[in-house]
Formats: sequence, structure tokens, C-alpha cells
Amino acid sequence: MGRVALVTGGSRGIGAAISVALKAAGYKVAANYAGNDEAAAKFKGETGIPVYKWDVSDFDACAAGVAKVEADLGPIEVLVNNAGITRDGMFHKMTKDQWYAVINTNLNSLFNMTRPVWEGMRARKFGRVVCISSINGQKGQMGQANYSAAKAGDIGFVKALAQEGAKAGITVNAITPGYIGTEMVRAIDPAIIEKAILPHIPVGRLGEPSEIARAVVFLAADEAGFITGSTLSANGGQYMV
Repeated sequence: MGRVALVTGGSRGIGAAISVALKAAGYKVAANYAGNDEAAAKFKGETGIPVYKWDVSDFDACAAGVAKVEADLGPIEVLVNNAGITRDGMFHKMTKDQWYAVINTNLNSLFNMTRPVWEGMRARKFGRVVCISSINGQKGQMGQANYSAAKAGDIGFVKALAQEGAKAGITVNAITPGYIGTEMVRAIDPAIIEKAILPHIPVGRLGEPSEIARAVVFLAADEAGFITGSTLSANGGQYMV
């Protein structure tokens, strides 16, 4: 039987690619989603991956969701913290709601989701936690003070928690995607992509969700036990650290 993997925001975009790749690698996968019932139902129908609806910014909802997944599939051994939102705006115009919505979903969710699985991972002496951060958590981005702060916080969370999990056989790592060709990014005017985005990416193209998914599968593997506290940049050379 394959290990159980839970992917937040796992029915669309990068998260959907991660869910599919983990299933193909032999994991029993559960995909969390927040609100798009139609997209989640379509994803489940196409992939056979069960979907579970809850808000990752709500700790009690996360605890209940984790309990439901574990009752259905077994103990969660791989957690991919992928769920995220944007509420962009220049800081002098940014509202409190814009700030807290992004911090709660993109950063506080890491505590909300990881805390309920952590003790089980410690008890079993095995766990893989992969957090999907962002290039903008590394370099910052104008108009995204909230998003950049949250994604930088993701990296700090990973570095600290990796030290706590190491002796218990738990690895904690981050992946920082650059511009990935999701539905959201491809909705940008192609002329803007061609003139304002691609010139800053040395490989000359957008990344593919499947490329991020392959990185997750690598970090989730039993054989990746010596890699922890790391940040894997996947940005086509746009920002090198």
C-alpha cells in the first residue's frame, strides 16, 4: 500500500499537477480545496483522486479535515502545503482585509495544516512536509507586500521546523516556483508575457505545473531523507540564490 499524501489546494493549478504526480508515483492522495465545487468534482472525476473541502485558514476546519482524510485513507505521511491566494495592491492602498486574507491563507495555514499531522509523523518516525513558497518570497515583489511576506515566512517556517523534525525522520522543505503556466498566469495578456515576463527568465519560457510536481515527488520520496530545511528554486534562472 502506498503512503498517504495530502495536498492543499490540490484540485487546481500547481496543486492538481502535484496530486496527479503523487498518485502516479504510488501514493494514496487526498486533494483539499477551498470553494470551487465544480472544479473539484471535475478533477475527482478525471483523476479518481478524492477531494475534501475546508478552509486552510481555519485551524479547527483543518484538524477536522485531517481527521476525515485519515479515517478514509490512513495516517498522513506526506503533507504538501500548496494552498495560496493573492490579493495584490500597492501598500499605500492595501486594506486590512487584503493583508490578513493572504497571511491567513498562505502562512497561517502552514501551522493549521502541519500541527494536526505532526505528532503522528513523530510517533511513526517518518514524515515529509513540502511547502510551496514563491520566488517573490525570496526577492520581494512590488504590489505584493502581503504575498511576499507570507511566502518569505513559509521559508522561515521550513528552516525552523526541519530542525525539530530531523531526529524523528521528518523532512521539511520548500519549493519556490517562479512564473508557472497555470490557468491564472496564462490568462495574462500574451503580449505582456512576451514583453514583460519572459525577458527576465533566462530559459525563455514559463514553467509547467508538472515541473513543480516532479520536484515535490522527489522531496516526498523515502530516499530523500537526507534533504531537509532546503529551499528548491524552480524559476528558470530568474532569481538565483
